[in-house]
Amino acid sequence: MLSTVHVVDDDASFQTAIRRRLELAGYAVQVYSSAEQFLDQQPPDNQSGCLLLDVQLPGLSGLALQSRLREAGSKLPIVFISGRAEIPTTVSAIKAGAEDFLIKPVASGDLLPAIERAIARQDALQKNQSELDL
Repeated sequence: MLSTVHVVDDDASFQTAIRRRLELAGYAVQVYSSAEQFLDQQPPDNQSGCLLLDVQLPGLSGLALQSRLREAGSKLPIVFISGRAEIPTTVSAIKAGAEDFLIKPVASGDLLPAIERAIARQDALQKNQSELDL
C-alpha cells in the first residue's frame, strides 16, 4: 500500500516543489493550504502516511492543529517544517509528540528519513494495535 504524505503549507511554490520531491520518492501526496482545509478533508486514521506540517499558517497554526488532532485521538504522525528555527516552538512541537522538526529549505537527506521514520512508527503502532485487538 502506498503511503500518503499530507502536506499543510500555505506557500504554493513550496507545495509544488515538495509534491514533486515526495512523488519521486514514491509517496502519494495530498496538499492543503491551511489547517482548516486539512481538518475538512482529514484522512482516515488507519491510512498509512504522515503529516508534513508548517508551523506558521494563516488562521489555525500548525501547533494548534497538532493539539486538535491529539485531542481527537489522531494517530497520524507529524513532521513539522518551518522557515525559522525558534527553540521554544520546536520544543513545544516535540513535547506534544511531533516526530521531527525540520527547517526550510529542507534537504532530501533530512526530509525523506524523517518521513520514513514517522510512517514506520505509525505502521508498527497499527500492527501492534491490530494484534491486541485479536
